Amino acid sequence: MSAQRPQAGSMFELEFPQSVGIFNSYADAQKAVDYLADEKFAVQNLAIVGTELKSVERVLGRKSWSTVLSQGVSSGVSTGLLVGIIMLLFTRPASVLVLILSCLALGIAIGIAFAAAGYALTRGKRDFTSVTQTVATKYEVLCEHKVAAQAREMLQQLPGARAAAFE
Repeated sequence: MSAQRPQAGSMFELEFPQSVGIFNSYADAQKAVDYLADEKFAVQNLAIVGTELKSVERVLGRKSWSTVLSQGVSSGVSTGLLVGIIMLLFTRPASVLVLILSCLALGIAIGIAFAAAGYALTRGKRDFTSVTQTVATKYEVLCEHKVAAQAREMLQQLPGARAAAFE
């Protein structure tokens, strides 16, 4: 008997999904699914869904003219080197060193100019650098309706499940 593979469009879809458990961390939801797999439950009927999403912005540091200009230099160096290498592929320069150095100088100048212009346009409204990530605060294990009751019953046997019900 061969297992049918889900079609690409329906891989994340369950037929009439029902909740079989809500967990405070992804590790706990993963542990529940792993337990069901160990108990020979048909885990292809399950999905772990992150819910109650929140956006977290981690501030990395202060932004000043020196940091902006140094970022402009670093982006300019990489751009200049890339342009220099591409020009080496398509041209036969008299001096490779002169070509690379001129591309580097031009890249650095353009990098600094764009970084400075971008920072000047903000007018001090956002003087810090950060990264943003969307994270879930709860993880829900969903199951297809035809085997949801069986999954709930099996999860009641998960070690620690009874104590967690009273929290």
